[in-house]
Amino acid sequence: MPLNLQKLCVGCDSPEELRGWIDERMAERRRRGAPEEQIHTTRMAPKRRDELLDGGSLYWVIKGVILVRQPLLDLRAVTGADGIERCELVLKPELIPVRPTPRRAFQGWRYLPSGEAPADLADDERKAPGLPAHLVAELRTLGLL
Repeated sequence: MPLNLQKLCVGCDSPEELRGWIDERMAERRRRGAPEEQIHTTRMAPKRRDELLDGGSLYWVIKGVILVRQPLLDLRAVTGADGIERCELVLKPELIPVRPTPRRAFQGWRYLPSGEAPADLADDERKAPGLPAHLVAELRTLGLL
């Protein structure tokens, strides 16, 4: 069972804004001739690397709610120009919407076991095809989805 990470998306107000940030960074990497991969750098490196790379994702907390996830592709140790070691989270540049799940503020990242991770919204769509989002949300709150 894969392990996931959760992290606050500081300064971002919506998944659309996050998508814009990703697109800008990918375009900048293309201009510089750098490999086309999305990287998010953190100060602390996760110790449970193998579990995270066995199908894990980074779940983004936006405005106090987990709204999207990105599959993790790799974790790389890097040393900055300042001599400080950091960790690059290499992410698939795809935002997968998940069931909105409230989260309190925290610093850095936290592990998120698969059993506690919100389900993808696509799972709801498969269970209730064609229903408007507000009805799907209501069915979810009633425990019917």
